[in-house]
Amino acid sequence: MPVSMVVLASRPPNWTVEQFTTWWRGDHAEMAKRLPGLIAYRHGAVYHDYDHADAPAWDGHAVLTFPSRQDLDAALASPQWEEAVRHVGKMKGKRICVLTEELDLLAAAEAGAGHE
Repeated sequence: MPVSMVVLASRPPNWTVEQFTTWWRGDHAEMAKRLPGLIAYRHGAVYHDYDHADAPAWDGHAVLTFPSRQDLDAALASPQWEEAVRHVGKMKGKRICVLTEELDLLAAAEAGAGHE
């Protein structure tokens, strides 16, 4: 079963949204793409925050997907992970980072519909 690291983050106080998105999709993505076992890496820039419409609490999210927990654990123990963490440094933005087991609910529904 695939597993993912899901990160929700806000930019450092002295960065614009554009600077943060460019950094995340550029320099930082180049480091993250080197993680061993990584099979998918998606980034989303927040354009609307339903809970904080006047001042979004978050600027972007990333989903890094691996084939298994073992692959994710190996990536987190790798020198490439250490390099990516050093690259973030002390940016002073906020983040939430969770590790998840994924199930594609659309694919599961389609597979179930074919068995009728």
